[in-house]
Amino acid sequence: MKKISEIGSLLKKTYRIYSNDLLAQLQSKGFIDLRPSFLEILMYICDNDAPSIKEIGYACGLKKQTMTSHLNELEKRGYILRKIGDKDRRELKVILTSYGEKFKFALLEVSENLEQDYLDVIGEVEIDRVVMTLDNLYKKMLRDDQQSMLL
Repeated sequence: MKKISEIGSLLKKTYRIYSNDLLAQLQSKGFIDLRPSFLEILMYICDNDAPSIKEIGYACGLKKQTMTSHLNELEKRGYILRKIGDKDRRELKVILTSYGEKFKFALLEVSENLEQDYLDVIGEVEIDRVVMTLDNLYKKMLRDDQQSMLL
C-alpha cells in the first residue's frame, strides 16, 4: 500500500473513533438526534461567529448540495438558523439557536474530557508531534489556489 493512502486510511479510522466517542458522550448529555456527518459542521459553527454557508462548506470540504442538506436537517432539529448577512444581503450567515448554544457548551465539555482521555493514553508530547506533522503535511500538499483561500 502506498504511504499516502495508508496515512489517509489511518486518519479516517482515527477520526471515526474520535467522532464516535464524541457522539456517544453528546448523546449521553441528551443530544440524541445527531449523526457523525453533522459534527464537523456544528463544530465549525461553534468555533466561528456567524460563518457563511460558503465558509462552512469550504472548511468542512463539503459540496453545496451536501451542505444545504445538512443545514436543512440541523435547522429542522433546532440547532441553527440562517439569516441574511448585515454587510452583504446576498450572503446567508449561520447562527446557533439557544438550543445550539446549549449544544456548544456540551461540546466544549465533552471535547475537553475526550482530549484529556486521549492525552492520558498517548501523552502530550506525542499528540503535539502528530499535530505538527499533520499540519506540515497538509500545508505542503495544498495547491497554490487552495493556499490563497487560507489567508
